Amino acid sequence: MRKTQTAETRKPEILENFYQVIIAEGIEGASIGKIARRMGIHPSLIIHYFKNKKNMTLALADFLIEKYEAPEFLKFDHIADIEKRFRALMDTIFSFEWSRTIDPGVHFCFYYLSFRNPDIRQRYKRIIRRFRDYLVDEFETYRQQGIIKVSDSHMAADLIVTLMEGLEFHAQFLSDDHPFERFASQARAMAINMLTEKTDISGDTLNNEY
Repeated sequence: MRKTQTAETRKPEILENFYQVIIAEGIEGASIGKIARRMGIHPSLIIHYFKNKKNMTLALADFLIEKYEAPEFLKFDHIADIEKRFRALMDTIFSFEWSRTIDPGVHFCFYYLSFRNPDIRQRYKRIIRRFRDYLVDEFETYRQQGIIKVSDSHMAADLIVTLMEGLEFHAQFLSDDHPFERFASQARAMAINMLTEKTDISGDTLNNEY
């Protein structure tokens, strides 16, 4: 029982430190030795729990799934007014705080790894799809209540996730050192307008285009 408790506390601690080392050094520089030095432990303890860096990277991907879901950010059941709930959701997912649920450097690091490692790809896909599916459920509620006017909640969620992911790209390469919130507020307003105005957001439209 004691060994299980030790593993339950030690492994998340090691993964959190792995995460911090990736932020500082990048995935290529995040060695087991550096993680151990940061924690003040012997590298053999990390090897004992994870065997190698590949296993630890997969475990970190699972760790990040929980981090990305960030349930404290997405609890709106206490908001009785359905339109206020919709606005609160949009404010949250286009906020700087939400964009830093996972450090962007780590986020893009796993995006890069997903092209080379099928296991990472599946985990990364799971992170994005679970959030997309959450939005589908929310949007369907708002659609039925007449708050949004899209004909396809699934397509609408895909578009919003794509727009959100683009915010970090803009912040890194196109912002000219303007604060994140400046462009994010414009993106949020555009997203709300797209969802609440009568627009033909549907899979049928996409299929007709191609």
